[in-house]
Amino acid sequence: MNKKSILVLSLALAFVLAGCTKQQTQSSKQVLKLSAQAPLDTIDISKATGYGQTGNVYESFYRLGKKGKPVAGLAKSGTVSKDGLTWTFKLRNAKWSNGDQITAQDFVYSWKRTINPKTKSPYANLFSSIKNADAIMAGKKKADTLGIKATDKNTVVVTLDKPIVYFKVLMAYPLFAPQNQKVVEKYGKKYATKSKYMVYSGPFKISGWTGTNDKWSFVKNKQYWDQKKVKLQKITYKVVENTNTGYQLYSQKKLDMTPLSNQQVKNLKHSSEFKEYPYSYVAYLAYNFNDANDINKKAFNNRNIRLAFSLALDRKVLTKKVFGDGSQVPSGFVATGLAANPKTGVDFAKEQAVKGTVEYNEKKAQAYWKKGLAQIGAKNLTINILASNENSNNTPLTQYLQSQYTKVLPGTKVNVEAIPGNSALTKARNGDFDIYVSGWGGDFNDPITFLQIPLQNTSYNYGNYYNPTYDALIKKAENEDANDVDKRWSDLVAAAKIFNQDQGVTPIYQQTTAYMQSSKVHGIIHNTAGTQWNYKYAYIK
Repeated sequence: MNKKSILVLSLALAFVLAGCTKQQTQSSKQVLKLSAQAPLDTIDISKATGYGQTGNVYESFYRLGKKGKPVAGLAKSGTVSKDGLTWTFKLRNAKWSNGDQITAQDFVYSWKRTINPKTKSPYANLFSSIKNADAIMAGKKKADTLGIKATDKNTVVVTLDKPIVYFKVLMAYPLFAPQNQKVVEKYGKKYATKSKYMVYSGPFKISGWTGTNDKWSFVKNKQYWDQKKVKLQKITYKVVENTNTGYQLYSQKKLDMTPLSNQQVKNLKHSSEFKEYPYSYVAYLAYNFNDANDINKKAFNNRNIRLAFSLALDRKVLTKKVFGDGSQVPSGFVATGLAANPKTGVDFAKEQAVKGTVEYNEKKAQAYWKKGLAQIGAKNLTINILASNENSNNTPLTQYLQSQYTKVLPGTKVNVEAIPGNSALTKARNGDFDIYVSGWGGDFNDPITFLQIPLQNTSYNYGNYYNPTYDALIKKAENEDANDVDKRWSDLVAAAKIFNQDQGVTPIYQQTTAYMQSSKVHGIIHNTAGTQWNYKYAYIK
C-alpha cells in the first residue's frame, strides 16, 4: 500500500471514529433523570392501579398523544360496525422486547387473564360493556366467554354488549395491552415480580427493578415497532419522598424534573424552569350515608347539612393561599378540561355547574346548617374526618376543614384521623368513617370515568350514595342513548347536575402539580387523564 493510500485510509478512519464518538456522546446525553414519590408496587398490568409511568413500557391498540387523543399503537387499523357493537383491529408487524412476535392471541389471553375474578384486578370494572364482562366479574360466567377473539394471527375482534362512545380512547389504556402467555407460564409465580421476569410491548423496557427497590430504569426497547422515533436511551427513576430533597437533587443536576411543595411553588413560580401540569384529579369529601353513628347517619343523609358543609368552604382561599400550587376550584364532581360537548365544544365542567353548591357563602351555610339540624333533631355534631397522611395536601386541607367548620357551623366539633394511605383506604372500603378525604383521577377523557363512581353498589362508592334518578340517567346514557352522541351527552350533564345539586360528595379542589423542569428537556407529552406521561418523543437538547 503506498503512502497516499495510507493517508487516505487514516483520514477516513479518523472521520469514522469521530462520528462514532459524536454518536456515543449524543446517545449518552439522551438520559432523562426523574424521581418517583413511591416505589412501583407492581408491573403486572392485570393487577396495577395506575399506569402513569408504565404506559411507556406497555402499549395497547393505541397510545395517548397530545390532548388525550388516541394515536398509533400496536393496531395499524381499527374499524367499528354501524351498530357500534363490533370492533375489528388489524395488528401491525410488532415484536415483544424479547423478539417474540406480538399476535392477536396475546390480546385475547391478556384480557381473559385480567377479567378472571381469580386475578383480582382492581380495574376489571373498565371491561364493563364488553360482551359478558359483567357476568364474568360477578362469577356467573367463565372468563373464556369474554367478547374478544383472534380470527387470525393479526386480527382481533371485540364484541360489546352495548356501544361505548369512548372505546377508542379506552383502548389506549395499558390495562388493555397484550400479555405474552408463553412468558407468563414460563415464569409462573415469578412473573412480574422483577423487571427481568417480564417482556414489554412499548417504547421502553424496565431494567433493574427487583420488586422492592427505590431505583430502576426504563431503557429504550430496540424491538419496539416505532423505535426510530424514540430518542431517549434511558429514563432513570429514584424514589424521592421529600420535595426539599428533590429540589436539592435538581439543583445538583441529578434530576431533570422534580415536583414542588406549596411553599416551593411560591418561591420558584417566576423561574423560567417552573412548569405546571394540571391533572383531572378532583379531591372531594365522601359522606358515609350508612354511618354507624345514628345522628351522623341522619346528618349525612340530610341535603341541607351537606350543602352547609360545602358552602362553608372558601375554595379560592384554599387553592390560592393555603395550597398556592396552582390547583383549581372545581365546578362540580367532573374535572375541568376532561371532555367537551361534541357539538358546541363547551367544557363538560361548565355545563355540570349548579349555582349555590360550591360557592363560599357563610350566611347560606349557616341557614342550611340550622335547618338541617332541626330536621334531624340535633343541636350539634361531632364528626371524624379520615384522611391519608401520605398526600402532601391533606395536612393543610384537614387543618383548614377543622378551622372552617368550627368557625362557620355552630356546634360542630371536628376530629381528624390521618393515617397511612392503604390503612385509610381499607377503612373507607369497610365503611368505617364519617367523612373521608377522597379523590378521583380520570382514567380516560370522558365524563363517565367520574360519573360511574356514585352508581349504587360500585366499588368506589365508599359512602353508599344512592339516587335512583341519577342511576336511571347513567343507565340511559350507557344503553339506549349510547349510540347517539348528543343524547348521551345530555343524559350525562343532567345526571351530573343532580349529583352536584345533591352534594352526593363535596368537591374541594382539582389538582395541579408544579415542577421544576430542566430547559434541556423537550417533547414530553402530558395528559390530564389516563396514562399521564408519554416519553416516546421526549429528548434532551
